[in-house]
Amino acid sequence: MRHLEQGGARELVDAATSVLDAVGIENARLDAELMLGAASGRSRTDILLGKLTLDAIMRQKFAAMVERRHLREPLAYILGHKEFYSIELEVTPAVLIPRPETEFVVGEALRILSGQSKSRVLDLCTGSGAIALAITANAPQTKVVATDLSSAALKVAQSNVERLGLRDRVTFRQADGFDPIDSLGPLGRFNLIVSNPPYIPEADIDGLQPEVSRWEPRIALDGGADGLAFYRRIANGLPTYLEKDGWVVVEVGAGQADAASRIFRESGIGTIATIPDLSGIPRVVSGHASAVGRPPSIR
Repeated sequence: MRHLEQGGARELVDAATSVLDAVGIENARLDAELMLGAASGRSRTDILLGKLTLDAIMRQKFAAMVERRHLREPLAYILGHKEFYSIELEVTPAVLIPRPETEFVVGEALRILSGQSKSRVLDLCTGSGAIALAITANAPQTKVVATDLSSAALKVAQSNVERLGLRDRVTFRQADGFDPIDSLGPLGRFNLIVSNPPYIPEADIDGLQPEVSRWEPRIALDGGADGLAFYRRIANGLPTYLEKDGWVVVEVGAGQADAASRIFRESGIGTIATIPDLSGIPRVVSGHASAVGRPPSIR
């Protein structure tokens, strides 16, 4: 894409927009402007106002970024960061890119925690640490344990907690769900368990948009045959890991709220609510238990 190394800022953005439009990328111009800002170290406002002088290195960086985006690599991976609930997170292909829908999990968690003087929170499938760090940053009375099976994801999460200065209140653990792989012992019990688990039915993953199916970690997407496998695992762990009078808050896929609610109800969660996202799709299942029983395992 050597033609992207010539011309002024406006011409480069126009050329990149055409390249990205041709492969069906939505918001192609915005992506081009953000990539040029990253390549030049300047703001998008400077680009829009024509206050940008480009050198050869900036042009080369920009051309390389556009080529990556042309291959449908997600913009967040190219830029290396993503804003989530007012904090900026490092993201790499080792982690799922935080999405606006997941902010509803954080909002519900903070609502619950606002009435508690001290709480212990568990974030399952933490990935970049998005949910755990957003809760910690906004609820200073909490201590958070965040788990993930992927050691590569945990490296990204650890980098984020260090950069945000929250390491005194967040502990990252390598675990397969509730089962620790590291040598730090059992997880213990928690007042609140949150998760954005894998919930895409396995057979549907390859049909998702290329940015997801080709680039995001499959382990963070694959929810088993019906997309509900991890909700069953969470529900089965509640009697062991959730305190009496505790809460569970999870993100669900479109059309999964009723099934996920039923799974948690069968685990002994008595009060369950669903919370819609901005499109009106039930996106969060929130459950409260005065006491979690010990029913047979849910399959």
